[in-house]
Order: sequence, then C-alpha cells, then structure tokens
Amino acid sequence: MDDGRMRILLTNDDGIDSVGFRALYDGLSQIADVVAVAPKNDRSSVGRALSHEVPVEEHELGYAIEGTPADCTVAGLEVLCPDVDLVVAGCNKGANIGAYTLGRSGTVSAAVEAAFFEVPAIAVSLYIPVSDDWEKLATEPEDFRQPVEIAAFLAEHAIDAGVFEGVDYLNVNAPYDATDKPDADSGGVAGERLPVDVTRPSRLYDMTAERNGDSIRLRDRIWERMADGTLPEPEGTDRYAVMNGRVSVSPLTAPHTTERHGALAELLDGYGSTE
Repeated sequence: MDDGRMRILLTNDDGIDSVGFRALYDGLSQIADVVAVAPKNDRSSVGRALSHEVPVEEHELGYAIEGTPADCTVAGLEVLCPDVDLVVAGCNKGANIGAYTLGRSGTVSAAVEAAFFEVPAIAVSLYIPVSDDWEKLATEPEDFRQPVEIAAFLAEHAIDAGVFEGVDYLNVNAPYDATDKPDADSGGVAGERLPVDVTRPSRLYDMTAERNGDSIRLRDRIWERMADGTLPEPEGTDRYAVMNGRVSVSPLTAPHTTERHGALAELLDGYGSTE
C-alpha cells in the first residue's frame, strides 16, 4: 500500500494470537500500515535461534511462521514485506529488562536481527510483578495501553527525530497498572500516560543453581526481589524505572560493540615475539 504512511513489520515471541500482540497491532495500525510476521505458537526465551526452513501460512493480520522471532524478522524483511520502515517486536507479557535478558529474549532478538538489515526496530514489553495471580493479569487488550501508546509514539516520531542515528533499536518496558483501564465512572477514558525515562540496562544478576540428585534447578531471583522491593537498583537503569512506575526506554546497539582496548592491543603486540 503506497499511501504515504509508514510501513511496520510487527513480530513477537508470545505468538501471533497473543493478547499483547493484537493490542500492539491495533495501536500501531492507527499510525501506520502494519504487516504481522510472527510465530504461530509461543516461542518465548529462544534468543536469536534460527531455523533452516520454516512453514508459513496466511493469517488475518499477515503471516504466521512456524519458527522463531528471528526467523520472522529474516523472512519478513527478505521475502514477505521487504519495504518496511520499521520493525516492532511485542507486546511481550513480561518485562525484558536487565543486560542479561537481552540475549535470551525472543522479543528483543527480533529487534536485534533487524539491525543487521539496517532497519530500525523497537522491542516492547509489559512488566508484571511476580505473584500468584500473574497468569490472571494482562488478559485484555486494554491492559497493554501504556506500552502500546509509547510504542506508537516512538514509531511515529523517532525516525524523523534522528533517534536511530547511532542507535540500532529501542528496548521499551512499561509497568503494569491494574487501575489503568477505561471504566464507566471515568466516562470510558483511561488514566494518564506514565512518565518515561531514557535508561540503560541494569547489570545486576542473581541467577542461582542448586543440585537435586540427578537434576540441577536454575533459579532467577531477580524477579522475586523486584516484586518484594529488595533489589538495590541504581537510578537510571531500566529496572529502576519500572519499579518506580515509569516507562523505560533503552537506546541500544546490536551486539556486539567493538571498542579499542589498550591493554589488549599492548598484550597482542608481543604475540609472535621471539623474546
């Protein structure tokens, strides 16, 4: 469609029929022509895993791929919708915050894959604190209003504002607010938009492993500590923002950044020396 509107490839890792994906599709469709190229089923936490060949079928929103989020980005940009202006991945139910999650997340990995095609990208997620009710939360499209609205704003304005000059993708995380829903008492109007911080990925890490006979249990304690408020996050990080009710937007480059390292260069100067 050539009507002057921008074109967006939308993907995710929760699957093309997830609630968050539909909410983001509908929100972005207000400002752009959106083509969905997303996994047919849930492919969460697969990182940048790639397949050799993936079945594809038409879907009411675009295309469903029996593959990973990275597969979807490659298939979309190479074959299914190669003329898009932007790739957006999400909206993921569950945050993708902290440096250690970036390589694990299928949502973020889809955005990273776009960088190698020199197409700007945005990864979008909803932070929901760990609790016994986690599965019962964020089950309706309106629950994703905060991440959808900031994603649409960035999609519409970030390219022209020069945001992607020197930045490959934006990692967006918005906190879940159970009170942020339109209702009869408010005249059907949702609450105000949350404040937004430009952030950096937190470096805090709290993975543990415990042996139990013939198996080893791996446990990520970060989420529990975030929920109970015992995580000492410094101001300016993505986790600090969402823990304080703010939207986190981290401007990032695709891995891996290469920098001149004086000590390494000096060391290697002696490699091959006859001394």
